Amino acid sequence: MTGTTSLLCGLLACAGFAGGVETAHADGMSVSSSAFKDGGLLPAQYAGANECGGKNTSPPLEWKNLPQATHSVVIKMTDPDGAKGGGVVHWIAYNVPASVTSLAAGAGNKSGDNITVGKNISGAEAYRGACPPVGDTPHHYIITVTATDIAPGSLPPRLDAAGLTVALAGHTLNGSTIVAQYGR
Repeated sequence: MTGTTSLLCGLLACAGFAGGVETAHADGMSVSSSAFKDGGLLPAQYAGANECGGKNTSPPLEWKNLPQATHSVVIKMTDPDGAKGGGVVHWIAYNVPASVTSLAAGAGNKSGDNITVGKNISGAEAYRGACPPVGDTPHHYIITVTATDIAPGSLPPRLDAAGLTVALAGHTLNGSTIVAQYGR
């Protein structure tokens, strides 16, 4: 990797886990969505409900080429533009077995089989759709999938972003990101 590529990958990983665990972008590891292209617009149905224009439905995701030692994956969606640049955590999901390689639309809305949904910025254990202020430049929603060596079901329910960062220390193997934009 070149120095610029390493720096960019490091910045993207840090954006995915703001304030904590660094993940490296695995050669070959990838995350994608059938709902939007990387850097593209987030369809409205995945935005917040009511005045935000959406249905508060988590987007479909697929990840590939996890490191061989992966036991579970973590998913996190942040808006670094939110809170006037302070960042907003919209979604954290964990305890997803490595054998699961995708989530259908809405599958990450709440905890269930093979997934634990942690606390978003409002303290709710749920997916919180995009909802930037009216008139703002479209916000960037960074979705990071991180491979871990933690056994599925080992992490407790109700973790927030800070608690998840502590729990992941020393356990991340690699990660990959996809970015969507949304404005209103």
